[in-house]
Amino acid sequence: MRVQPDPESGFSPGSHDTRGHSSSPLLEISNATVRLYKAAFGRGPTHARARFAGPDTLVVLLQDTLTVSERRLVEVGEHERLRAHRLLLHQTVETEIRAIIEQTLGRSITSLICGLDPQRDIAVEVAVLAPATHAEPEVLTPQQAGPPQG
Repeated sequence: MRVQPDPESGFSPGSHDTRGHSSSPLLEISNATVRLYKAAFGRGPTHARARFAGPDTLVVLLQDTLTVSERRLVEVGEHERLRAHRLLLHQTVETEIRAIIEQTLGRSITSLICGLDPQRDIAVEVAVLAPATHAEPEVLTPQQAGPPQG
């Protein structure tokens, strides 16, 4: 299955997939990212959602991801050390995050960018997708991909 943003709306999935699939591709991506975060960081986020942010950009927003020890680093102002620690651990799951997004959407990723706001305990995965080709027979719009997660 391949998901492509609706060129008119650009990003906002608005209805369930009407093709009979058991779950939304965006929900699959959110859930898989939560599992990978839990494996890498020892704690999965309590809130996660994936949304298109344009025709070639997917954003996975993850909230409440920090462990107790990471929260301690925030309390003492060690934001940069925490970011460096997270970036290092992120490298252990980056290949898997890429693979899940690529397999689910049917498009390759040209860039995967991770970010963290330690004070607000929000992490983000931004996947910049290769431009869509219309050669594949099954293309889903964001409206068919499912509602925004969250």
